[in-house]
Amino acid sequence: MGFLVKRVYDDPAPGDGYRVLVDRLWPRGLSKEHAALDLWLKDVAPSPELRTWFDHREDRFAAFSKRYVAELGSNAAVDTLREAARDHSTVTLLYGAQPGGQPRGGAGPVPEPRAGLTRRRGIASDA
Repeated sequence: MGFLVKRVYDDPAPGDGYRVLVDRLWPRGLSKEHAALDLWLKDVAPSPELRTWFDHREDRFAAFSKRYVAELGSNAAVDTLREAARDHSTVTLLYGAQPGGQPRGGAGPVPEPRAGLTRRRGIASDA
């Protein structure tokens, strides 16, 4: 099945498969029990510098997405997601963004890969 993207505050579901939090910061007010995580992969989230530059400004989201994809291209933590995809039929990427808003300290929407990258089970990989 591949990857799903879901808000970490939503109730866990059997169809979530392997649940991975991809926020750099722990979501406010959420217990570890309710999160029901299999893995917290902070390093796959946008860098603090990129998040600071983005500043939750909608006019910067397209540029943010491109810069984030570039970060992911040289991010060793992406290999951990690829391994999860090989080991589990479904991997759910969890984030803590506000409904209708942009990410607050986390990955949020997964940008589409650009030139030089291909999609394999929902994760960009070298061609």
